[in-house]
Amino acid sequence: MADQMQWVNALSTRPSLEAAIADVVQRTVSSLTAPADLGLVFISAAFASEYSRVLPLLAEKLSVPVLVGCSGGGVIGTTLEGETQELEAEPALSLTLAHLPGVNLQVFHVTAEDLPDLDSSPDAWINLIGVQSSPKPEFVLLSSAFSSGVNDLLQGLDFAYPGSVIVGGQASSGGFGGRLALFAHDTKGGIDQRLYREGTVGLALSGNIILETIVAQGCKPIGKPLQVTKAERNIILEIDEQVPLVVLRDLIASLSEKERTLAQHSLFVGVAMDEFKMSLQQGDFLIRTILGVDPSGGAIAIGDLVRPGQRLQFHLRDAQASAEDLEFLLERYQQQSSSDHAAVGALMFACVGRGEGLYGKPNFDSELFKRYVPNIPISGFFCGGEIGPVGGRTFLHGYTSVFGICRQS
Repeated sequence: MADQMQWVNALSTRPSLEAAIADVVQRTVSSLTAPADLGLVFISAAFASEYSRVLPLLAEKLSVPVLVGCSGGGVIGTTLEGETQELEAEPALSLTLAHLPGVNLQVFHVTAEDLPDLDSSPDAWINLIGVQSSPKPEFVLLSSAFSSGVNDLLQGLDFAYPGSVIVGGQASSGGFGGRLALFAHDTKGGIDQRLYREGTVGLALSGNIILETIVAQGCKPIGKPLQVTKAERNIILEIDEQVPLVVLRDLIASLSEKERTLAQHSLFVGVAMDEFKMSLQQGDFLIRTILGVDPSGGAIAIGDLVRPGQRLQFHLRDAQASAEDLEFLLERYQQQSSSDHAAVGALMFACVGRGEGLYGKPNFDSELFKRYVPNIPISGFFCGGEIGPVGGRTFLHGYTSVFGICRQS
């Protein structure tokens, strides 16, 4: 077993931080049959006043060379009974330990002020991060919700590390007074039990590891794909050489009554990521919000830059669309996944707008995931924004569940 990758998780709901940490350390350490190389800790915002004690308390009971984590509006992990639970708005702590033979781990922390200009060379980004582009690293990013420059960081990483997979999320305060925590510890990297309140903590994993992703944006397409024929920055001025608002009104008129009601408050636009793919389907679009319409000129403003030639399709989002979207992507993953090396663990970064508030029942996304990818531990948290790839580029999402599935290469 020693040369096999191992991945274990424990979730505790003990209301005392000391008791919760003792609980998860005891359960994870006793489940591993080889030394832990990596720890991942996610803690609910109910413990906000005690964030500074998390790493010292862990260090008393646990020796792990690399550890990263953050606070969340909810926490995801495995209970004593072996069930995966998504716990929202209550005290909870999730600890994952992984034995990763042949994997090189490196932790970094960057703030918005540290980031190079977007027209800098790849070397400027590689120097900032301190991680070589070969062998190709995979990244887990945990970011503060504000002023972290995360969109520029994602663009820079995509540029400097082509082909690398990047997943993660923005730490959330869960409405507990806005306090966030990012945790970082890397004995070789000289980061000793650091608690950060802003910026981005990143973990680079290179060598004998593959991260695969499922990015479920929770929407279903309506109508047909359309082409942007005139645009300026984030404003669509013409679609298929017609006035965008007229096109949209005609589309809404063709919907069922239920869909028309939904379109009043849950209408989004999906921008196709692959310019050359002929038949577009779910998962091929980057979902963005509609910021507003100009009633006189008929233009539509969306939450991203758009240019002539791009294809887009309007989308609706509700619990049913969200469930169908995730199931569609899981089925596709199951069909495409190779059986050479089974997955050993998964990270889940879910929007605080999903969970029980969306579905009306707990543990929906994680239970659906386990139906298609069984017998591996899932850990993660409810985020203020989710990080994951669509069409080969990495984006910050909303209302999304991003899964990072880990296996040996």
